[in-house]
Amino acid sequence: MQMSKHDEILAKGEDNEIIVPLWKHLLDVAKIAVVVARDLGMDENLAYKGAILHDIGKASPIFQQTLKKEYISRPGFIFRHEIASIFFISLLETDNERNAVIDMVVAHHKSLSQDVLERGFLDLDENENSFKIHSAKYDEWATSALEILSELGIKTHNISIDEARRNYDYAIEYCENKKLNCSQWKGLLMSADHLASALDGNVDDIIEKLYITPNLSFYNRISDIYPLSKIDAADVRKYTLVTAPTGAGKTDFLLRRCKGRVFYVLPFQASINAMYDRIKSDLSDTNAQVSLLHAASELKVEEGKLEESIMQHQFGSSVKVLTPHQIASVIFGIKGFEAMADDLYGCDVILDEIHTYSDVIQAIVLRLIDVLKTLQCRIHIGTATMPSVLYNKILEMLGGDGNVYQVKLSEDILQTFNRHIIHKVDSLDDCNDIIDNAIIEGSKILIVCNQVKRAQKVYESLSEIYPDTPKMLIHSRFKRERRQELETNLKNVFNKSDEACIVVSTQVVEVSLDISFDVMITECAPIDAMIQRFGRINRKRNHNTIGKYKCIYVIKPSDDKNDCLPYSLDVLQRSYDVLPNNELMKETEVQYMLDKVYPKIEFMNIDYSGVAYCDGHWIIKELCHRPKSALLDTLDINTAVCIVQSDDTLYRESTFIERTKKEIPVSFRSVGYSKLDQLDCGSRPYVIPDEAYSDEYGIIMEKAKPNLYNLFL
Repeated sequence: MQMSKHDEILAKGEDNEIIVPLWKHLLDVAKIAVVVARDLGMDENLAYKGAILHDIGKASPIFQQTLKKEYISRPGFIFRHEIASIFFISLLETDNERNAVIDMVVAHHKSLSQDVLERGFLDLDENENSFKIHSAKYDEWATSALEILSELGIKTHNISIDEARRNYDYAIEYCENKKLNCSQWKGLLMSADHLASALDGNVDDIIEKLYITPNLSFYNRISDIYPLSKIDAADVRKYTLVTAPTGAGKTDFLLRRCKGRVFYVLPFQASINAMYDRIKSDLSDTNAQVSLLHAASELKVEEGKLEESIMQHQFGSSVKVLTPHQIASVIFGIKGFEAMADDLYGCDVILDEIHTYSDVIQAIVLRLIDVLKTLQCRIHIGTATMPSVLYNKILEMLGGDGNVYQVKLSEDILQTFNRHIIHKVDSLDDCNDIIDNAIIEGSKILIVCNQVKRAQKVYESLSEIYPDTPKMLIHSRFKRERRQELETNLKNVFNKSDEACIVVSTQVVEVSLDISFDVMITECAPIDAMIQRFGRINRKRNHNTIGKYKCIYVIKPSDDKNDCLPYSLDVLQRSYDVLPNNELMKETEVQYMLDKVYPKIEFMNIDYSGVAYCDGHWIIKELCHRPKSALLDTLDINTAVCIVQSDDTLYRESTFIERTKKEIPVSFRSVGYSKLDQLDCGSRPYVIPDEAYSDEYGIIMEKAKPNLYNLFL
């Protein structure tokens, strides 16, 4: 479709790599919006109209001027193109159509009110000049806007400035009367607009790959080694609770329970990397689109205020692999949560061991299950380590046995999963002879610390003692490209080697990382986390390994609460006490140990005054989002990114993929108030001095100080 008459009216700035005329952007968004509407069972024709109208306000010469390379913004002057787009809603025939299109238009960039920069539709209306500012030069551009709309299939008529004012007033009144809810129309438009913008005009090929139901027949395989493969997954109940040890075939069983598109949720980046690789390989002979959602959260500090965005890059995937933080964000009403809710609607959601590791995560998981039920999701939960009190709470939330297919293995089968002899030790120094002997025997040694800084120190010490033994340090705070190299080497080199090696790690190895080492030395962790760690030792299950045992050495927890972080000292002490000593750890006793450590759970009362969903109801005003989430305050997770100073110029000039490779995930708390420089592009990374990072050790936080910058760079 060609509209050269209006090619000079642009959708993006002149400095954008690819020039996209406004009409082309509107058409691209409309094509995607129709596909989204079709999947959600919404009115496709109305979705098309809303998408065509959503950015038509960009035809204003005021907006077009802001796209010029030489444009310099005026302090205090605010022009929102989506507000100017509202002037044309009387082209729609009914109030129902107008209302749906208002939902799509007015808040697809800013919260309707209480926006972080007070630039929302209702925020600006408090200034009596808002209509006057947005309708300036209206007579100069209204005709061009109407011509574009007509060419794109919208039935038009001349809209005077008075009619534009009536449309504006109608939208204001409609928005002021908004109730508590989550808008599907807003989510639809945000999904379509974001994807079209990211594709820079090349949408047709992508459209064909959206919303493909995956063919999961690959997972119907049966094996004597994996007992869950012999259990029928075709139960009619909507929800699933599977309890089984690592290596029993949980992943296959959970995927066999799925009927539609799948969200596979795991707790760590290493977990989702490994699962992504596995599923992508398994489904390589199908047309399923498998995607990996990493850094969907973008932290922005705008004029001293914090905003978190969860806009996703790949909605409509057949299978999406992600972490609890990314999917749980819908609970907290962060920017883009409506798009996430639309993408989740009616899908299968697998929650694999995400309940573990902290009381915060447990509290969030319960809220997450609640909102997933509202979104008509089929929920499938897999665990080897769930305390009975939490299991029963989740079972109750899902409606009990009548709604939940519960699967557990018999004691006879569980006994075949015994594979570890546990030894308790007072310190790492007590393990020197153990490491020496393991190296002599050609064993693969895995040492796990609870803190990155401690893992770095242990690795440094071992490097001096065993300079000729292959070694690796792996944790979460490496450049993403380096982290990928380390994970690949861990699985394909260290894991498969017949020679002795040492890997020092943090919690990132705990879940779904397919490695099998010979000896583990680990700091004490909560019992559920430790059981996951143990699964990396003697993991390979075959007829030759069943009944064979390997040793794990657990270091006594410190009496210092700070040394125990990120865990609770009380939980660590109970976990250490309940472990056997110099004895076989029996799978039939795992549930007893879990319940002994967690006889009751004080479900953490997060400050839910800042959430969007609670107790079965949306508690946020429709078309609004939260500028800051309770999630961000309570989770010390990797929600920000850094780059090294020498990557600054390369980062600014690179593509999205190349930028991602250079990013180092960190917690916002560790850098957000450190007075480090922060770039205004990409994921808005903080810049650390070069000497605060190495490819061998990762980020060294004590050197991440602005006074160490190289002033010559």
